[in-house]
Parts: sequence; C-alpha cells; structure tokens
Amino acid sequence: MGLLDDLEQEAQRRKATLGDAERVKLEREEAFKTRLEPGLQAFHEYLAKLTANLSFLKPKTQVRFDFPGYGTVVANIEHEYDLRANTITPLSKEVVLLFSASVATDECPVVQVNSPAKIRTLNSFFQKARLSGIAEFKKDESGEVTQATFRARGKVTLNVTVAADAESGVARLSFTNFDTLGTVTKSAAPQHFDEKLFDEVGRFIARETNTLFREQLPEDFRKQLAQKVQQEQLKRKWESKIAEQQAQDMERAQRAQREQSLKGKIDRAVAGVAEKAPSILDKVKGLFNKKS
Repeated sequence: MGLLDDLEQEAQRRKATLGDAERVKLEREEAFKTRLEPGLQAFHEYLAKLTANLSFLKPKTQVRFDFPGYGTVVANIEHEYDLRANTITPLSKEVVLLFSASVATDECPVVQVNSPAKIRTLNSFFQKARLSGIAEFKKDESGEVTQATFRARGKVTLNVTVAADAESGVARLSFTNFDTLGTVTKSAAPQHFDEKLFDEVGRFIARETNTLFREQLPEDFRKQLAQKVQQEQLKRKWESKIAEQQAQDMERAQRAQREQSLKGKIDRAVAGVAEKAPSILDKVKGLFNKKS
C-alpha cells in the first residue's frame, strides 16, 4: 500500500469520527477550494471575454420595465462594462459586473395625469427606479401639482453578482434590473457551477432566449408558485388602491380645510361690514337732516 493510500484511509477515519456539523463544514470548505473558487476564476475570465466582444460588436439590446399607470419603459444597454473580482475573506469571494441602460425616451409613452393622488403615486414609481418622470406640470394656488405630463428619462444600472463562500458551500447568483426592476436570485451547487451555467448567464446578460430561470419544476409546485404570484399581484393591486384612496382622502381633507378657512375669512369680513353698517347709516341720516 502506497503513501497516498495510507493518507487517504487516515483522512477517511478522521472524517468518520467528526460530528455532523463539523463534517458538513469540512465538506463545504473542500467544495469551495476545489470547485467554487476555481469556478469563480473561470467565470471571471468568461465574463471578461463576453463583455469584450459585446463592447466591440455593440448589439442593440434593450431592457423593458412596466410601470403601473404609465406603461413600458424602454432602455438601451450601453456596452460599457465594469468587471470586478473581490476577495471578501480567504474563504469568501465574488465577481461583480456593472453596466447601464439609457432610457429610450422617444420609445416611451407620454402620459398626462390630472389627479394629484395619481401624480404622487406614479411619481413614486419613477423615484424608486431613480428615473425622471414628470416632463411638465401645473400647480394650484396652494402649490400642489394638479396636472402633470409623464415621460421617462434617465439611466438604469444593471448588476450581476456571483458570490461563493465556504460557509454556504454554494454559488449565489443575483441579477438586478434585468427583466424587472429589482433583484432576482439563483443558487448553484458546486457541481453545477460550470461552463453550461456560464453560458446560460452569458445569454441572460446578452438578453438572448435562455433557460437560466426556467427550471423544470413539478406540476403541483408550478401551480403553487402561480397561485402565489397571483396572490402577490392581487395584494399589490389592493395596496396601490388603498394608497391612492388614502391620498384622495387627504386631498379632500386639505380641500375642506382650505374651504373652511376661506369661509371663516368671508364670515369675519361680513361680520365686520355688519358692525360698521349702523354707523354708516347714521352718517347718511345726518346728511339728510342737515339738508332739511
């Protein structure tokens, strides 16, 4: 029996004596060092080649986002990429890719809104996305915006982050502002963090048809997910309605307060005139008495 065989047997005996938690920790550290860390290096090299080609070819690639009450915001990807490889700790590393998309204002709708409540609600969507929305507006005497014309402008930042660490033992992929505003995530086991996955990620970045987020799921589970999505959509719909109703109620309350204040001023003015009326009448009578 050779030296390597002896060492392998000894390693197996020691692993067998470890507790479950220690054994899992050791396995994850081994997976990080043998698969995930080299995989991150290979993924960084893949992205460097991908972005270099995209920067040279500059294909017309777009992202689209639906804004409730406005329509679809269309943005063209700018092929200027910032690729970074970061070492968080010796057992935790990440690869980050940043780039931008400029809003194609001419391809976005022009929407006029005449309700202050709806203006505030729609404007909040644009502010959340860090985009400019209001192109023109009118205010009332109190300074409140009562009419606004919306047209999207600005830039959207896209982010791809792939991180791996020995503690979790998996690669975590996150994509921000691609198919929707916000972040979607996916995890990959060490044995699946390979060239096939890199190609799927590359196609996702290049906005080609791909299966990165189209995993084959059991029919029952797919139905559960669809039901959950419907529930979330219904929840957001009612939350939006409640927010709009609250804004309208506040608007009515403010209007009533202004009307009440104006009524008070009118009442005080009338009362003042009424108080002065007798003295004015006496002066008129005095004039007539002098003439007589």
